[in-house]
Amino acid sequence: MFKSFGTQLAIGGLAASLLAGAPETARSQAAPPPTLGLQSPASTSAPAEPPPAPRDESPGLINEIGKLFEKSKSLLPPLKSPSETIDDLNARTKDASESLSNIAKPSTMVKGRMACLVAANGAPDCKAGADRMCQSNGFKEGKSLDTDAAEKCSPKVYMPGYKRQPGDCKTENFVTRALCQ
Repeated sequence: MFKSFGTQLAIGGLAASLLAGAPETARSQAAPPPTLGLQSPASTSAPAEPPPAPRDESPGLINEIGKLFEKSKSLLPPLKSPSETIDDLNARTKDASESLSNIAKPSTMVKGRMACLVAANGAPDCKAGADRMCQSNGFKEGKSLDTDAAEKCSPKVYMPGYKRQPGDCKTENFVTRALCQ
């Protein structure tokens, strides 16, 4: 029932748009009124009015629907072909399987004490310390799980009566546990 109603509505809209443009078209194509052989003196000296310029677009429902389709083409992204879509899915599947294979590698926790290097910005670089700890146990690389910090001072700090200066001690960081692969 609704399907036929929608069809009837579309046909009715089409007919209404055609009828709306029909009187204007009929008026512009009508013949001039008969003069019965008499001409006014003004009409002989003055040229006739120029005909109206032809319209590029005819108003109506069909024209508006066409404009809507044209605008929607520029708003929507272009559709990919089926082969391009399958290629994209294959690439995503490959990336996902590589990520899962990296997660699935067996890991072993190693305990020890390896110094963290000092990075250029002054912060400890414990990744390098974890890598060295894991490599010393036969693994390729590691990630630090636990760290420790200790203060290392010059012997003069421990002398009685010595007043501690800003550069007498420094903090050293160590990796104590690492996850190795």
